[in-house]
Amino acid sequence: MPTSAKIFRDLHHQSTVLRLPNAWDAGSARLFESLGATAIATTSAGVAWSRGYADGRVFPIEVAVDAAANIARLIKVPLTVDIENGYSDDPRTVAENVKRVLDVGAVGINLEDGSDDPQLLARKIEAIKNSAANSGLEVFINARTDVYLAGLVAEGLRVEETLKRGQLYQQAGADGLFVAALVEVEAIRTIVQGIGLPINLLARAGLPAADELAKLGVRRLSAGSGISQSVLGLAEQLGRDFLENGRSETVTQSSLGYPQIQALFG
Repeated sequence: MPTSAKIFRDLHHQSTVLRLPNAWDAGSARLFESLGATAIATTSAGVAWSRGYADGRVFPIEVAVDAAANIARLIKVPLTVDIENGYSDDPRTVAENVKRVLDVGAVGINLEDGSDDPQLLARKIEAIKNSAANSGLEVFINARTDVYLAGLVAEGLRVEETLKRGQLYQQAGADGLFVAALVEVEAIRTIVQGIGLPINLLARAGLPAADELAKLGVRRLSAGSGISQSVLGLAEQLGRDFLENGRSETVTQSSLGYPQIQALFG
């Protein structure tokens, strides 16, 4: 019987793209699983907002661990957790934080570079791999580079910089490379061919559909915070209409049925 960690790893080596709708709590995770998601990933932004924090390396590691534990308790498919920068600049502390997430049931993580020195992320990856090996744990490290998302270098240098960082992270032990905000087809093709890791992209306007991405060699597609943002957008519309107009039918006309929701947790 393959372990959850092996199942998750194998999902990155199929002809189809692994589609991750990114949950923000146990309820959304269970809903996505019921719709056929073969793995569940968290969105750090969605988790932050649901717990009353701003996004961006703000909440304490306990929030990520608690969210992971609640989701892992409920789902049967593999779980990977977005832990931003690991919530520390010290590689040893990051490795300890990752172990806490693995101990409650996760099998993968997202770890980002942001505006940090790429060498720092490489050291964190090495520390995590060493810690996991010493503890007898498996972890799929999806290294996220923000070269495109944060515009870390001039536009004409972004493919080259992404390749440089991707190779560094691969040498450090990363299992996948997440190039957030990359949408241009030729750049995708070049990066896929230049990095010997499964490439993860972020759902974004202008990005080809999953079937086209598969032909380009992309292996993973994440919704990121998009679904949680859309849910909050709908909640804003419903809340405004209810408060301003007092119409009862508005808040129920497009809702899931109570029995249907209850059945998710039965």
